[in-house]
Amino acid sequence: MTSTNGRVGGVQKEVDYQKFGPALLIASSLVLAIRTARWPATHSDGLADVDWQNEIEHSARVAKVMLTHLTSRFPGLFLAKDVPWYEANDDGVPR
Repeated sequence: MTSTNGRVGGVQKEVDYQKFGPALLIASSLVLAIRTARWPATHSDGLADVDWQNEIEHSARVAKVMLTHLTSRFPGLFLAKDVPWYEANDDGVPR
């Protein structure tokens, strides 16, 4: 719950998850490139190759799991933002 007119009790550092889009894209692309580096070069008119689609989905899952693990264990590796927390009054409502 955020309030702009309450008394700020302090700030807490949290990982800035809005910056994760490019990181997830780069990580999943690297996983995909490494896993498919030895595949023979082929050309198709569409992207309907089932093996290719499955490999893309698997690479994205691996990258997401990796980033989730790193943010939970080592949050200092990533950009952080200050998130204010507010003092509550006697009713438990932020002032």
